Amino acid sequence: MSILDKIVQYLVNNPGEFLWAVQYHLLFLVLIPVALAIMISVPLGIMATYFKSLEKVAMAIVNVVQTIPSLALLVFMIFIGMGIGLKPAIATLFLYSLMPILRNTIVGIKNVDPYLKEAATGMGMTRWQRLIMVELPLALSVIMTGIRTATVLCIGTGTLAAYVGAGGLGTYIVRGLNMMWEHLLFIGAVPSAILAMLADWALGKLEHRLVPRGLRND
Repeated sequence: MSILDKIVQYLVNNPGEFLWAVQYHLLFLVLIPVALAIMISVPLGIMATYFKSLEKVAMAIVNVVQTIPSLALLVFMIFIGMGIGLKPAIATLFLYSLMPILRNTIVGIKNVDPYLKEAATGMGMTRWQRLIMVELPLALSVIMTGIRTATVLCIGTGTLAAYVGAGGLGTYIVRGLNMMWEHLLFIGAVPSAILAMLADWALGKLEHRLVPRGLRND
């Protein structure tokens, strides 16, 4: 029996298990960590554009986190008392998601044309109004690029969370390696790659809708 036949046979015999693994992976290992990272990184990035010392400290911390291998960071989360399972996985993926969103938020707002900022101030806008009505709309495309990067990163890195019992599509990869079953490796790896591409495409469409029409490239 070929690998393709084994993959089809396994999916036909276990459709519920596979669909649950996909849903679980997207919800707990992608959506939650990325949402938490957005809630922290975007406000922090906005504040960092006003305070250079905060920008240096914040970027230094997230850059250090990004250099730590994912498995090592997972083990560290277990070591500090999070145990095994979902908690260390979400914490690790959250930390990995911070850097691309924070960096792009800072870059996006800093790259807004200073003449537009001056014009907004000249029109009597407060700093808050200028941020909401001018800077964030102009920076949104760059911020969304950071969110797309973080999402794709979580989908891929989330497969490693299975090594600490966090579940998801990585479970098939771990089982496939342990049992030397190639079809399980494909069942875990290929859907992860497809999900990453679909997520990037979907977020690209969302970005297109969110960015004001006059600011789009098309």
